[in-house]
Amino acid sequence: MTAALTAAVLVLLSGCSSGEEAPPADRGSGSASPAAPSPGRTAAAAPAKGSVEVVRTVAEGLDSPWGLVSLPDGDLLVSSRDEGTVSRIDGRTGQRVELGAVPGVAAAGEGGLLGIALSPAFDSDRMVYAYFTTASDNRIARMRYEEDKPTGAQLGAPSTVLRGIPKGTIHNGGRIAFGPDGMLYAGTGEIGDTGLAQDKESLAGKVLRMTPTGEPAPGNPFGEDSYVYSYGHRNVQGLAWDEEGRLWASEFGQDTWDELNHIVAGDNYGWPEAEGKGSGGDFHDPVAQWRTSDASPSGIAYAAGSIWLAGLRGERLWRVPVRGVDGAPEPEEFLRGEYGRLRTVVAVGGNTLLLTSSETDGRGTPGRGDDRMVELEVE
Repeated sequence: MTAALTAAVLVLLSGCSSGEEAPPADRGSGSASPAAPSPGRTAAAAPAKGSVEVVRTVAEGLDSPWGLVSLPDGDLLVSSRDEGTVSRIDGRTGQRVELGAVPGVAAAGEGGLLGIALSPAFDSDRMVYAYFTTASDNRIARMRYEEDKPTGAQLGAPSTVLRGIPKGTIHNGGRIAFGPDGMLYAGTGEIGDTGLAQDKESLAGKVLRMTPTGEPAPGNPFGEDSYVYSYGHRNVQGLAWDEEGRLWASEFGQDTWDELNHIVAGDNYGWPEAEGKGSGGDFHDPVAQWRTSDASPSGIAYAAGSIWLAGLRGERLWRVPVRGVDGAPEPEEFLRGEYGRLRTVVAVGGNTLLLTSSETDGRGTPGRGDDRMVELEVE
């Protein structure tokens, strides 16, 4: 990690307990594909103190929402983990229409229909990618979005992109996103079998990188036949790129530290030998860390010079400045307890984020209107 990057963040947080699998406290009141950096583009500076304004509620009554992407016309696609369906939400009215179910989804525990992503050539190929749990594995498939078909039958037959990612009741990872290089990245978990994270022959506990058709991406660090981009991860559920093209990932800790990591090709992030900062040796330390009761971060997004993390057990949105600030600003929390467990946050242009709650995932306490999606303006 560079000195400039290290100076960009400081962790001064405390708390206790374990990650997503722990039951949450009672709450109080209450991945769009990145663009490639342009030559000479000026990155947004992050103010020392951030702000979050809730602009509106986009949609309510969502069932176990997990993946979220923005369509070119401003409408949204959202996946339901437990129902195994993908729905389209009108970006203005919030009206929801089901596109269809993904065949083969076997929802159980933390598994089911997880992350979704749009093809970089979506305008022409209409391909929607999905990461999901089956009876035998976790896998990635792509389906054509056929808008001329009847409602409920608008997802074409899935074509497998990658199969054989180990599955479990817990720690299935599940976030997918296309990077500025046009390659597809996937965050996976070690399914509770901690040794898989250090095994470079296993697809579990990794950040994977592949072509849109599912071949190992050229330039991967462990050879032309390897999908592995980084390893030593416990459970990666958030991926985002900043304006310099740096890759960031969120990671669930076990009993001590959740992490925000700057992902470097070939690096080892330590699990299960290390959790949090200060491990030394050959492990890549996180840029920021939280007690697991304060975060349990799933989705992340980059906007306004900061990484924004959606916290499940922590029931809050975290801001970590990573660009254009002097000194060492500490991470800030927003929306604490206002929407319960928070699953996914995506940037949809400018300083606008979309954020989904996760109260209907079996670990929350659903209230009227749950689960919901809200629009935020951030600084």
